[in-house]
Amino acid sequence: VEVHVGAIPKKSKGPRCSDCKCALIGIKHMTNSGFKNSKKRERKVSRAYGGSACGNCVKTRIMRAFLLEEHKAVKKLMAEKK
Repeated sequence: VEVHVGAIPKKSKGPRCSDCKCALIGIKHMTNSGFKNSKKRERKVSRAYGGSACGNCVKTRIMRAFLLEEHKAVKKLMAEKK
């Protein structure tokens, strides 16, 4: 009886969030060559920063930008009152 052992392919950690470094949900763990050969819809999720940042980080980014703009508007309003 002969036993043949094939090479076991390396496991990929998968895409990670650029801000918090958590794994991105909804994207398969593939090697670089796998990403190159896959379809665009398999490489990203349909949302802003789809393939690079997780939903929570995008939410905080949007919130931070909104609050900064609100802060500027309030500052301007207070300056006009004086």
